[in-house]
Amino acid sequence: MPADRPHSTTSQPLRGSGTRAVEVRRSARRSRTVSAYREGDRTIVLIPARMSEAEEQRWVTVMLDKLAAQESKRIIGDLELVERAERLSAQYLDGRARPASVRWVTNQNTRWGSCTPAEGSIRLSHRLQGMPEYVVDYVLVHELAHLLVPGHGPRFWRLLEAYPRTERARGYLEGVVAADRLPHLPTARGE
Repeated sequence: MPADRPHSTTSQPLRGSGTRAVEVRRSARRSRTVSAYREGDRTIVLIPARMSEAEEQRWVTVMLDKLAAQESKRIIGDLELVERAERLSAQYLDGRARPASVRWVTNQNTRWGSCTPAEGSIRLSHRLQGMPEYVVDYVLVHELAHLLVPGHGPRFWRLLEAYPRTERARGYLEGVVAADRLPHLPTARGE
């Protein structure tokens, strides 16, 4: 019997990751289970050979959502945060922003991040942990830009135009703030 064979490759937009190629592999040996994993910049979805095209599409969506949820729950440490900041600086700011330190902090409840340009230090609020990667990346790029331009003037915002998900990330963060302001209804007894 043949091993898992590629059935189709498509591009799917993924939350927090831009667009990734999705390769669906059908297998005659696989009778019921569906699984997915990342392989470089591709997502591999393994399905039974007997599945219809409609079932395939449904399962691809389910598995992409499942992977995105798993990835958004993974909390990265300070060392990974530094590496991420260096990568983002290289990608969006021509490597000009060079932070001396990047770390998570628990004392920022009204800000998503802060930067001290004189020290080259960047601090991100722990409240960002678990949010989609593109949101954390936006806050990092925002603070990296402050290493180059201290205020929020036109020059600063021109730097942020390089990051393609700026508006989406800002909208996400505005939604989080708005949701926090909503009245919390008391729960009924027994719930």
